Amino acid sequence: MAIKITWLAHSAFALEIDGHSILIDPFVTGNPLAPYPVDDLYPEYILVSHGHGDHVGDTVDIVARTGAATISNVEISGWLRHHGVKNAHGQNTGGCADYGFMTVKFTQAFHSSSLPDGSYGGMPNGFIITGGGYRLYFAGDTALFGDMALIGDEGIDLAFLPIGDYFTMGVDDAVRAVTLIRPRLVLPMHYNTFPPIQQQAGIWANRVSSETDAQPIVLDPGQSYSLQPGAGRSETRTAEQRSVVPVGMRRPYG
Repeated sequence: MAIKITWLAHSAFALEIDGHSILIDPFVTGNPLAPYPVDDLYPEYILVSHGHGDHVGDTVDIVARTGAATISNVEISGWLRHHGVKNAHGQNTGGCADYGFMTVKFTQAFHSSSLPDGSYGGMPNGFIITGGGYRLYFAGDTALFGDMALIGDEGIDLAFLPIGDYFTMGVDDAVRAVTLIRPRLVLPMHYNTFPPIQQQAGIWANRVSSETDAQPIVLDPGQSYSLQPGAGRSETRTAEQRSVVPVGMRRPYG
């Protein structure tokens, strides 16, 4: 059992869980930091946290090309079906579903959610993803909220937290979030894509190291981080360079 996580910049991630490929918030086209062209992505499932264009991203086009299933809230799932997605799973806040190799539980997120055409996108969400022997928390676009402590009670191995500020929580609140969630590892997202969300991830990482018990993992776009069996719950793995391509992605440069 293992999980490989590749950052595609912004809040977009490619996950490999026991050989199954997942995308989260696949904003690639129009993302100035995207490390791969969208045609190199071949997921089985796409998770969409909320309706904004920088999170729905290329979902419809990827599904049209690959036949991937989607997992999102009810409103976004209905919108995706209207745009040709046949296998759209519509969950809602607090609900958990079993997809065989992983379970996905929806959490609340404090943000807004409208779809690219302006239609209602339902409530924004985060995800607790359990699979490959690990439990991940993807916070989505959110402000700090006290019930992150309840999410922490689930026993989170790795948390994905926005640090960009302006549209989501920034560095200060993201550090506070780590103290509530109590993950073993934490990875920053939703920063440096656009001028309003420029941040120095190293400053955030140093504060996480000095003010919490979590280990920060800062990736460059296209870098991967692996959680592997036999490492032990407290041992970390070195980030891998972008020449290592997860299952569900073609090697982009030969």
